[in-house]
Amino acid sequence: MKSHDVNVEQLNSLAETFAAKLMPKKTGATVVALSGDLGAGKTAFAKALARAYGIEEEVTSPTFVIEKIYAPLKGPFQRFIHIDAYRLNGAHELEAIGWKELIQEPGNLILLEWPEKVSEAIPPDAARISLKYVDEHTRTITHDIT
Repeated sequence: MKSHDVNVEQLNSLAETFAAKLMPKKTGATVVALSGDLGAGKTAFAKALARAYGIEEEVTSPTFVIEKIYAPLKGPFQRFIHIDAYRLNGAHELEAIGWKELIQEPGNLILLEWPEKVSEAIPPDAARISLKYVDEHTRTITHDIT
């Protein structure tokens, strides 16, 4: 795991770097588990990653709708799926959004906030990113993306 202290500008640059490294798998979706406390910057990172894939729509936290799906204008993925599991009470609740089908599609990039709420559903090969609030302008981001 690597760690970086970043400001908002650097977070955008790091998201672009990650976007260039994330590639579709031959079998199944590419899942990125995005952890961190409230206000740590998970949604800010999701927005930055979406921009890196050319998504021009406003990316907001899907806390109440659970899932939002976007069509990337560039990059190797067909769908950018942003899921917020904060309000879920276990992996079984992902069934309502078709989780089993979503993770089988190699063209899907799934960005999952609050993965600890549905940990048993996270594939073992999921990329892991953790954000930690340092101060108003700085976050520590820890990841296993190489």
